[in-house]
Parts: sequence; C-alpha cells; structure tokens
Amino acid sequence: MSIYNLGKIFMPSTVALVGATEKTGSIGEALLRNLLQTPFEGTVFPINPRYRELMGIRCHATVGEIGQPVDLAVIAVPIGKVVEVIDDCAAAGVGGAVVISAGGKETGERGRSIEKAIRERADAAGIRVIGPNCMGIVSASVKLNATFARRAPLSGRLAFISQSGAMCAAILDLSERERIGFRYFVSIGSMLDVDFGDLVDYLGHDPDVSAIVLYVESLTCLRKFMSAARAVSRVKPIVVLKAGRSAAGAAAASSHTGAMAGEDAVYDAAFKRAGMLRVETMDELFDCAELFAKQHNPRGNRLCILTNGGGPGVMAADALASHGLEPAPLEPETLNALDGMLPPFWSRRNPIDILGDAVPERWKAAAEICLSAKEMDALMTVYVPQGLNPTAEVASALVSAFRNKDPDMPLFSVWMGGEGADPGREAMNRSAFPTYDSPERAITAFMYAVSYARNLEMLQEIPPKFDRSLHFDRPAVESMVEAAIEGGGGMLDEPQSKKILNAYGIPVNPTETAHNADEAAASSARLGFPVVMKILSPDIVHKSDAGGVELNLRTPREAREAFERIVAAARAYKADARIDGVTLQPMLSGPMHELILGSKMDPDFGPVILFGAGGVLTEFWKDRALALPPLNRLLAKRLMEETRIYHILEGYRNMPRADIGLLEEILVRLAQLVTDFPEISELDINPFMIGAHRGLAVDARIRIAPAAATSPGHLVISPYPNEYEANISAKDGRRFLVRPIKPEDAPLLVELFSALSPRSIYFRFFSPLKSLPTKMLARLTQIDYDRDMALVVIDTEAEHERILAVARLMSTPRTEEAEFAVAVGDPWQGQGMGAALMERLIGIAKEKGMKRITGQVLSENTQMLALGRRLGFEIKKAVENGLYALSLNLK
Repeated sequence: MSIYNLGKIFMPSTVALVGATEKTGSIGEALLRNLLQTPFEGTVFPINPRYRELMGIRCHATVGEIGQPVDLAVIAVPIGKVVEVIDDCAAAGVGGAVVISAGGKETGERGRSIEKAIRERADAAGIRVIGPNCMGIVSASVKLNATFARRAPLSGRLAFISQSGAMCAAILDLSERERIGFRYFVSIGSMLDVDFGDLVDYLGHDPDVSAIVLYVESLTCLRKFMSAARAVSRVKPIVVLKAGRSAAGAAAASSHTGAMAGEDAVYDAAFKRAGMLRVETMDELFDCAELFAKQHNPRGNRLCILTNGGGPGVMAADALASHGLEPAPLEPETLNALDGMLPPFWSRRNPIDILGDAVPERWKAAAEICLSAKEMDALMTVYVPQGLNPTAEVASALVSAFRNKDPDMPLFSVWMGGEGADPGREAMNRSAFPTYDSPERAITAFMYAVSYARNLEMLQEIPPKFDRSLHFDRPAVESMVEAAIEGGGGMLDEPQSKKILNAYGIPVNPTETAHNADEAAASSARLGFPVVMKILSPDIVHKSDAGGVELNLRTPREAREAFERIVAAARAYKADARIDGVTLQPMLSGPMHELILGSKMDPDFGPVILFGAGGVLTEFWKDRALALPPLNRLLAKRLMEETRIYHILEGYRNMPRADIGLLEEILVRLAQLVTDFPEISELDINPFMIGAHRGLAVDARIRIAPAAATSPGHLVISPYPNEYEANISAKDGRRFLVRPIKPEDAPLLVELFSALSPRSIYFRFFSPLKSLPTKMLARLTQIDYDRDMALVVIDTEAEHERILAVARLMSTPRTEEAEFAVAVGDPWQGQGMGAALMERLIGIAKEKGMKRITGQVLSENTQMLALGRRLGFEIKKAVENGLYALSLNLK
C-alpha cells in the first residue's frame, strides 16, 4: 500500500465518529466535542445505534447508513468490535481510519490476533489505519481535532508525532504556555499500519510544516523510515527523542565488535546518517520544538550573549565552553558602537554585560548593535529581574529591536527567575520568540540548531572519488561463505577470515598455520624473522588473556619453544578448548597505530560498521564510532572523525600521520563486503595496523550464519543498484555504459553541464542557469535509490570517464507518481541516448510500483515531444505558459 495515501486522514471533507456519545467524561464525548468545537471545515457524522441525535446533529447507526462518501472514520468502540466497524467502513468506501480503541497487542495474544484481523480487513479495502491505542490526530490544514485531549493545540507549523499518548498530553500543556503551534499533531499508537516512516514522508512534504518532532519508543519498516527521514531532513529539521537507551544483547556478543555495538549506539548512527537531531531529554525535545517552530537556523556557531547580570553571562559562557566553543570576539566596530551608548563600566567583551540598571531603551540599542554585528550568527539575551525595570517592557524593546533590524539570525531569549520574569517570558512567547528558563537550556538548544546546520552542510558535501577503481572478488568469497554455511556456520579461523578480507582488497599480514613445533619452526623461517605467533582456537576469543601471543621470535628454535609455551598456556586457560595449532605472521616494525575495524549484524538495522582505537585495551578505551553501510569516502571520513584516535591518526608529536586515504578505502571495502554477504553476522579486525604508507589486518575473525534476507534486502539504506548497469549502442555504432548515478559523479555532471548549449540548459531547467550550485549538485547526485532514480550514459573509452547524458525519475511527494527529466550533451544528441534512458526508467518505475510518470516540456523542444509520443505519453498543452504536460499511465 502506498506510503503517500494518507490524504483521506489528514485532509478529509467528511468524518464519521464511530462510538460517539454525550456521556460526560467518556472518550466518545470528548472526541465529538473536539470535532465540533474546532470547528472542522467539513461534515461530522456521529455513529452510534443507541442515539438518533447527538449534540444537535443527526446520529446514524452505522457508517453505511450515512449514504454518502466518507473520507475518515474515527473509531472509539471496544477493540473487539473494531473488525466489524472496519468491514462497515470498507462497504461504505471509507479511505482512512483512526482507531482510538485500546486493548490490542499490548494486552497479549488475543490483542495481537484482533490487530491482525483489523489489518487484513483494512488492507483488503485499501483503508489506511492510524492506531490502535492512540489519542487521535489534529490537522490544522482543515481545522480537524480528532483527539480526546482536554485542549486543542494552537495552530502553527510544527508536526508532532508520538508513540505515547502521555507525551502528547505533556507537549500540549507545555505548548500552550509557550505559545507553540502545530500544523499536525499525531498520536501514532501501536502502529498497526501507518508508522513513523509513512508520517515523516507525508507530513514532511507539506510546505507549511517547518519541522517534525518525534517521540519514538520503537521503529518498524526501518528501510522506509530511513528513506523518508533522509529525504525530509534535507529540507527541514527532524528532532527525535528515542526512549530506551539499553545496550541489550551486547553482553552475548562473541567479538570486540559485537560487544561495542550496543543497541542505542546503532540508533544514534542511524539518526545521524538520516540527518536527524537526536535529543536526550523531554526538556531538550520541547526546547528544540519551540526553536524550530519560531526561529530559523543560525548561519554558524558564533554566539553573542547580551545580559544585565555578570553571573548569568558567565554561566552562559561556561555552558558554551562545555561544547568546545567560546563567545564570539567583538570586532572593533562593534566595540566602538557599544562604547558609544553603554555606561563606562560595561564588560567590553562578549558576554556583553549592560549592567543591572539597564532600562528597556538600553536593551534595545545594545540588541540592535549586536544584530548588526557581522561577526555574530545568533544572539542570546539573558535577563535577570533587578531593581525597578519592568520586565514586559524589556521584552517589548527586544522585539522592537528585531523588527527594526529584520536580522538573518535567531534570538535565544533567557528569562531567569519566577514571577519577576514571567511578564517578559509571556510577552516574548506572544511575539513568537523562543524562551528559556536558564542559560544552559538555551545553549543546548543553540547547539542543536548548529548541529542541524552542520548536518545540512554535510548532506550537501560532494564525496571525492578514489584515484582507482575498486574491484572485489565476490565469487571467491561466495564459495567460502557457502562452504561455511554447509558446515553449520560459526566462527571462521584467522586464516579463513583473512582470505575473505583479501578477496575484497583489504590488506592482511601474510599468515601461516602450524600444527606442531616443527611446522612452527619451518613457517617462521619462510615468513622471515622476526615473527609473531598466536594460538589458533575457535574457543579462545581474547588470545592475549590466555597467554596465546608471543612476539618478536627471531630463530626457528625460539619458534619451537614458543609453540610449546602457547599451547600449554591455552590448555591451562581453558582445558576443554579446541586447539588447532598456531598462526605465524611477520612482525611489523616502525611506528604504526592500532585500530579496530568491524561489523555486526543488528536485528533491526542490518550490518553496522565499527571503527575505533584497537589493541588489547579496545573495550577499556571504548573509543569507537558506528555507521550504516553503504559507505563512500566522505562517509568513511566522517565515521573516523567521530573518534578521539582520529586526531592521533592525523599526526601527533612523534607519531607520523597515518594514510587516511587508505583507511577510507578499506572502510568502503569493508562496507561493500557486508553489503554483498548478509551471512556475515560478525566481523572483527583487531588490530588493524596503519602507518604512513601501509595498513595491514593483523588479526581477524568472521562469524558466518544463515541470512534472514538476501542482499541488499538486509540493509536499511538502499545501496547502489548494480542490476541497472548495462551497455547500449548509439546510432553510430559506438558502445556506452548506462548506470545509476553516484554521489561521486558531481564533477562529471558539471562537465556535462558545460557541454550543454544555453538552449539545451533552458530546455532542461526552464531557466538560463550559468552553473550548477553545490546544493543542486548534491540533490542531483545524492539520490535515494529506493524512491528516485537517475541513469547516466558513460563514455568509458575517453581519456577520462565522462557523462554524455542523464535522465532521472523524481518521486512526487504524497503521490504514487514520478516526474521525469532528460538532458543529453549537445555533441551527442541524435544518437538515441535519451530514448534508451527513458525506456529503462519506465521499466524501473513499473518495478517500484509507480502508477504514473509525468513531465513538462517546452513547446520548442520538438525532439523531446516526439520522443514522448513514441513512448506512449499523453501530451497536453498548457495554454498559460507555453509548456506541454506529458503523462504516461503505467499498467
């Protein structure tokens, strides 16, 4: 069922309330009262066979009895009767339902059975369902309040989605005090059908929504959720409070990687990858909600603090310092301006203390100077009630300063104290400025805003390409994995694990196996001294703990003696351990860093990549970061930058700079390995030794287990779709590669743009663009392959790879349609490239379940119009702008 098919729920013209009543204190009464008092712009039909009239409106026995189409049914009857109501709604052609009723899966097996029946009947009828066990929904776009809450939220631009009805009630109370308005307010309940992914996608593409705020206890359909969040977070903030920071399951892990990749850390990695802001407390959730409802983002992290008290200014500076920042230094021009209007004893630095006797006029003048300061990105005012200064008038002065300057910076307004500060706080809230009770809360909100701005910047960065193509020996790994599965799976030994890594281009330290002392001596001589010897046992995870590692062996005799010591120590450590011998490898010399690289199969998010400080103290330092595959160079670098050891890798004191480019490549290769093979449930490289010019996997363990899904179905982020790569022949007989676009193609797309004539540019973009802005480049190349597709024609025979043509499908928000666009470089037009790309895109659209492809073509673009006719598009001319509308229905 389409994730966009929610219009009947959020923009209904008719609503039936099943279970309506006038019984005081009942949910049915509260729902009916809220529906009638908002007032809803459509028609409300109470449904209850016991009544002929409710609250002055005719009451029907069933939905079917209404006798006209109904968009939305709000159902508030005992859960056991909901299946019957859904059947009635199906017969009446209802489009959506909000099931308020509790008693579903949260009550046990009987409740799960009822929910399953509801889902089956609703799916068969094409009815989307929110709930059960929810408070209801609010849609300000049609003045719909289908909740049983005591008060309706103010109208505004936020979308709030919560799994908890109690959280909904708390947010409603707080929002009224702070004057925060909502365009949508959704209690999602048990998510029998409509889930977070559906709602983020649908509500996020409403242009009147400024931000989305989520309270999450659990997520379903994670790939859909990640796709929706990644799309929406590029254009507006998504703030999430995820309850439950448990590390459940980590204790049972059989490797360093498994032990360090706890459940909550994976959620952190997922939210970060999607560009979302995760907050930790209810206060932070509300503060961010207020901020994004009332203000725009700061341009950067340079904060100006304006206060009438020295102590609060210090508190603000301390809070900022805890995030690694300092108040922005004042430029001479700003200092001179403040000197000209402030008393001689003002602080002459940021925080700007304008003294406790500051009257409203002084606040206004100082704020105007700060708002004009080019060295500032945001202004925080910290007011402390002192003397006789009227608080409300200070607030009015600050509001006036902002309106006079109309600045491109947000205001964080702190009002410390109780009753003395309340008038100012209320005045600011009425004027739509966010207010905070303490400098610390305001600083936290400011840093979240800065984080979102940085997230946007990162999402729009163009990842660099590798200097060479990356090749992988997938058949070799496939045969090893299949053999392991046939043998019952389990942990591969070090030599087997290294063979798999080597097949994917991850460099490994040459390793040999010895089963007795004589073999150990011979192997050590072949490898070259000095060597390292390690116990080979599937039952001993931490070799050093078992005395199973010997370093710096320099002669065959030392190797023999070390073999005996290692085996004896292993048996003493664990008498029933299976001992398969030892492994030997050359001992590395020179300054090198010890890292851990790995992957763990998360039951919800699929494979998770781990990077961090390695060696025997891996668990002690816990310096690691997680990421979700697939990765590119930029994502690999961002992953490393989240760790403390990355700063050491860049070069520190006597330690040389590590080969960062090689590490990026190895992480990309590792991500590709676990993308291709869902059977890899755990992978642990510890240590991975990296120096200035080389890196080697010194120890490795891989666990193989039967996969629950085939690749790439085990990923929550759609990887590059290799299946759409193909070769085509141009009309002149030349062969070219057609493949999906990649984020790294941005420079090639710029080259194609330069090969377009002004006429071709106008045909494609409907405007005389001179260049492709960075943001547009990112949007054109960094696509979500689950929802959009762009194919390019590549000339691989040229001196360097180049794009000759591009065609794309862009899913239209809130519909099951996609819009197409085509551009062919002028030197290669007339060779059939546009037709070849469009034919492939039509096939892909059918695969994705799209119902229609649309596009707009200028009347002068006769080639494109002819191609549209040939491909079966219906063509209609729009008289007002000279464009032709093309439409193709997909069977």
